[in-house]
Amino acid sequence: MAHDSTPSALLQYHSGREIHPIFRERISVQSVQADDLALTASSTVQERKKFTLMSNQPILTQVNRSRLSSSEIAGKQDFKVADITLAGWGRKEIKQAESEMPGLMQLRKKFKVIKPLTGARIAACLHVTCETAVMLETLIQLGAQVQISSCDLLSTQDHIAAAIAESNVLIYAWRGQKDKDHKDGMKKIIYFPDKQALNMILDDSGDLTRLVHEKYTELLSGIYGITEASTTGVQNLYKLSEGGQLKLRAFNVNGSVTTSKFDNMYGCRESIVEAIKSASGIMIAGKVAVVAGYGDVGKGTAQALKGMGARIIVTEIDPITALQAAIEGHEVLTMEEACNIGRIFITAREFIYVCNITGCRDIIRSEHLLKMPDNAIVCNLGQYDVEIDVDWLNSNNVGKETIKSQVDRYQLENGRSIILLAEGRAVNLANCAHGHPSFVKSVSFTNQVYAQMELYKHYDQYPIGIYILPKKLDEEVATLHLEHLNVKLTKLTRQQAFYLGLKQNGPFKREYYHY
Repeated sequence: MAHDSTPSALLQYHSGREIHPIFRERISVQSVQADDLALTASSTVQERKKFTLMSNQPILTQVNRSRLSSSEIAGKQDFKVADITLAGWGRKEIKQAESEMPGLMQLRKKFKVIKPLTGARIAACLHVTCETAVMLETLIQLGAQVQISSCDLLSTQDHIAAAIAESNVLIYAWRGQKDKDHKDGMKKIIYFPDKQALNMILDDSGDLTRLVHEKYTELLSGIYGITEASTTGVQNLYKLSEGGQLKLRAFNVNGSVTTSKFDNMYGCRESIVEAIKSASGIMIAGKVAVVAGYGDVGKGTAQALKGMGARIIVTEIDPITALQAAIEGHEVLTMEEACNIGRIFITAREFIYVCNITGCRDIIRSEHLLKMPDNAIVCNLGQYDVEIDVDWLNSNNVGKETIKSQVDRYQLENGRSIILLAEGRAVNLANCAHGHPSFVKSVSFTNQVYAQMELYKHYDQYPIGIYILPKKLDEEVATLHLEHLNVKLTKLTRQQAFYLGLKQNGPFKREYYHY
């Protein structure tokens, strides 16, 4: 539909309402036209990619929210994002994600009247994506106050952060943060506008949990609990618990079947291919892929790359998962052997892929990097950049070239080069890809919302420790997603249920069952 091309009209066209004067002073006609290019249906994929790259360097905007009517907000919020003018684009992507997140949308309908999270003040440290925004808005519709900072320096989708800020949620997130920005962001979300402290933690990686335990001990008695989304964060919880330092109840959401077997496996199975292809543009078929770790993430990664025609080598420390990998037909070697053998398999080829998904550190070290063939591509699906020795690469190269955003070629003294994706951080959430699909994130995030409700309402039933959602809730989360895929369940008869020793409506598996 045609619209007035004047700057003022363009601004109103994108936001759906008149923009605050402070933004007019900041926005040139060119930036608005670039926004229009990214949003219009006629824009090409190349134009959208070009705009995305243009917006990667944050122009930080920090203002008080006051332009919305009092009926839309209960107060004024501060925020810090890359570019608030991207909010219109972000809102469209959030709306699109909602159509693929049936679990969260059904929770909104189910609990919109009783609002079980009324009074909850949730501080969230998460990857800022359109799926995260849908979860945050679900928590808010269920009665909670929510504030968010990014859990990763590179994973924030800036247009989504802008849309979250537009909805009057305190947010401190932009792509390309420094370590200090990350730490400052977590501190920003500890206290809410009424000066009351958080009483719930929603974490991904354990950084916020660790900060509260170390620097805000006076607040621990007022916090109902933690829900943790990642393998790394869960490892942190167990380290605290085993050292007698865990002071809060925690739900290991990552341990739920509907997270570990869906988000971790099926999500990575789709996003790793997108990441490698988008970053490098090369053909995966025929190449050797070394997958460090064969847990759920590793299994999904190996399946995806094998499906594309890659030849898989797995490295593992666990004899059970090593045996699984071998029986699936993968070669299982040490990293030292994999580097050397990889050279043999790629005699007539340019690249070898090393994907690290262990949740550990020092998996790919200098001695491995030096043995890799010329132009080896190295990437990580874990949380931090400590799994690959990025510091060594930065200190020992004889030349570094940025091919494009978050794709860097390091020339080594031995004459070979290493191509590092996303600075060694989560490659499927950096510029290289868009993260896991919305549908699979709906499964995980529905778990998160249930865990938040359970801890907030029944915290006194849980002594300090680490818990997993009960099997019945796991099954409920799965059930909420079946209709979207037109799945029809078979119902147990009374006789069948009696014979199996089960209830007709579940749970259908014992707690010890491994899916």
